[in-house]
Formats: sequence, C-alpha cells, structure tokens
Amino acid sequence: MPLNPDSPLARLMNAPVKAGRVEWIGLREARRAPLRVVESALAIEGIGLDGDHYGRRDGNRQVTLIQAESLRAIASHLGLDEVTPGDLRRNIVTSGINLNALKGQRFRIGDAVLEASGECHPCSRMEETFGVGGYNAVRGFGGITARVIVGGGIGLASPVEPLR
Repeated sequence: MPLNPDSPLARLMNAPVKAGRVEWIGLREARRAPLRVVESALAIEGIGLDGDHYGRRDGNRQVTLIQAESLRAIASHLGLDEVTPGDLRRNIVTSGINLNALKGQRFRIGDAVLEASGECHPCSRMEETFGVGGYNAVRGFGGITARVIVGGGIGLASPVEPLR
C-alpha cells in the first residue's frame, strides 16, 4: 500500500539523498565466468550493461550495484581485511550514497537513468566464496538491483544522483 505523501514517514523517505560516485565497474560475460573489470560500460535501455550476461529485456535484475561501504562491513563480519567487488559479482560499486534510500526511485548514473528494482540478496555462492557464514555476512549488505530506463555511458567517477 503506497504511503500517504503527506505523512511524516513519506516526507522522511522523500527527503534529499546525497549524491555519490562510481568507484568500480565489472562485467560478467557468462555465468560463473570471472568478472572483467572495465573503466566504462554502456547501459542499454531495457537490457542492462553491454557485455554482461545478466542483460535481459525487461528484467528487474539488469544491473547490480553495491556500496563500497558495504564491502568494508562484509569484510568486518567475516574477520577479513578486505572483500573485493569481484567476490560479490556486482556490476557497479558506488561510494557516498545510500543505495537503499533509492528504493523504487530513478537515479542518474553517468549518462544513464536507472530505476532501483529491489534488493540484491546474497546467494549460496557466498558460502563457496567466503566459507561457512559467508551468506549471513552478506545479508542486508548485498546492494540493489536496477533496470535501465535510459541508456548511456557509465564511467569511473561518474556521479550517482537521485532523480526526484
């Protein structure tokens, strides 16, 4: 049920969100293939990132994003010094923006416009990657999924800005 736009909770949820930036981009060319780290990617409307195997017409999981801040939290939960973006197999790592605050919203990232379509929950591969407890270490920190609404280029240091 949608919130009453005049409610105090709706006003809080619709308050401004600080912009962030792109820190890392990776493409998964095939299922279980290693990620290819790139400096830029082309977001294709209704598909996803060019060259990424998750690109599917009209799917909700066209692009996956995670916060650099979440990578540090996951590492802490695992007792590790570092967790890399490749460990989690996300497409884009951001910093400085709370991706969860974009729930159901559109946002500009570089020249593209994306719409947050859901949470990116961990899968059983986290146990393969990190060992026992890997799944639980990622819970709540897996990032978001998004659809590409307007295609365009995304590069390292591109701004990530909510559209209101």
